[in-house]
Amino acid sequence: MSYIIKGETGDWEVVIGLEVHAQVISAAKLFSSASTSFGSEPNSNVAFVDAAMPGMLPTINETCVEQAVRTGLGLKAKINHRSVFARKNYFYADLPQGYQISQYDQPIVGEGIILLDMPDGSVRSVGIERLHLEQDAGKSIHDIHPTKSFIDLNRAGVALMEIVSKPDMRSPDEAGAYLKKMRSILRYLGTCDGNMEEGNMRCDANVSVRPVGSTELRTRCEIKNVNSVRFVMQAIEHEAKRHIDVYESGGKIDQETRLYDSNKGETRTMRSKEFAHDYRYFPDPDLLPLEFDEAYVAAIKAKLPELPDDKKDRFMREYGLTAYDAGVLVAEKENADFFETVAKGRDAKLANNWVSNNLFSVINTRGITIAESPISAKNLGRLIDLISDNTISGRLAKDVFEIMVETGKAPDAIVEERGLKQITDTGAIEKAVDSVLAANPEKVAQVKAGKEALIGWFVGQIMKATQGKANPAMCQELLKKKLAQ
Repeated sequence: MSYIIKGETGDWEVVIGLEVHAQVISAAKLFSSASTSFGSEPNSNVAFVDAAMPGMLPTINETCVEQAVRTGLGLKAKINHRSVFARKNYFYADLPQGYQISQYDQPIVGEGIILLDMPDGSVRSVGIERLHLEQDAGKSIHDIHPTKSFIDLNRAGVALMEIVSKPDMRSPDEAGAYLKKMRSILRYLGTCDGNMEEGNMRCDANVSVRPVGSTELRTRCEIKNVNSVRFVMQAIEHEAKRHIDVYESGGKIDQETRLYDSNKGETRTMRSKEFAHDYRYFPDPDLLPLEFDEAYVAAIKAKLPELPDDKKDRFMREYGLTAYDAGVLVAEKENADFFETVAKGRDAKLANNWVSNNLFSVINTRGITIAESPISAKNLGRLIDLISDNTISGRLAKDVFEIMVETGKAPDAIVEERGLKQITDTGAIEKAVDSVLAANPEKVAQVKAGKEALIGWFVGQIMKATQGKANPAMCQELLKKKLAQ
């Protein structure tokens, strides 16, 4: 569904490109051996080169290079066998060197593509412009002292992958889907944990608008360092409407960097947008060009895991799941693995129903991950076995499931302890059927007169009389037989 914003002078569309800054999973920083652990004491993970001590030279971390190549392959992108590190010059308190080591016109990864699964079932493709490696800056802290700012250099020099999309997105929903899919791919690859709360994945959104039908790319504004998918979507929506208001009032949009205030739901000017020449890029004289051969790339490619799109296709093919159900399951690798354990050797659609509906409901309500689930995949699979072999009915299974959530016990033990086995003895069920029919002669007459919908009511009464233990199919069969007499 197209996202059109109605203005006073006509209809507008938004043009969106995203820059994702993903922290590389590596024990050491990009150019030093200092630790990258989160939550350490301020300035405790700082090597001499991170603090820009005189005479200290950067040394490339091969793990970070491998992670960048791995990510590029996961994005179906072109891997450049030769790339160059450059100095991006700007001055800020938490950037001790006075420049950031990044990559400019020769990045390690070139063009790629990412596929978005939209809620309406459609698939959108978004182009990847490039991925380059760069070092992170430190952190300025302004809320400790009323008149002083403090600098923590623990993040200074941490390896980042800046992944730049093409301006292919046309709605906040597409931007949100892009970030979720990007995070999913990075987690599957093991190259970034995607934790936006800890700053390990941040997003800059480039936003512009144009009249519907136009192919012109108008002046864009960059919304800097947004740290949640929801805030990115909100920021884009607000910024697009701001642009439209400016244009329709006869004004002009200035290219600038803006910040999003999530409390006020609005963006505000941070600084006028720099152009590449403002940073005075030039190749870093302390680092040789980064070069590797096809054999190096092939070795990394051979170790790639099954990625979300491939796993989704397999779930649809092997388990007969819909595109939507498969997409929900594969969004997080842990969820997909959990489902496969439950579904192995069982009815896959039934397994999906218990995982996606019942278990996910518990997890979402409690605000936990599937790794923290009170029910193991093994036990949930065993619950499905008890349904399949008629030990318990589907109705009883829901009661057993609730007890499993509260106690963490295995379903077999719960069924045994509480006497919840399904009644499949024909004589016992027939006795319950006779009792219910005898107590409701008027309704029996109504069924015989053609009101067959009441059979469901009778089944409910029998289930109530047997505390939900009677086999529903056997109940219905006996009821029909007796009511036909």
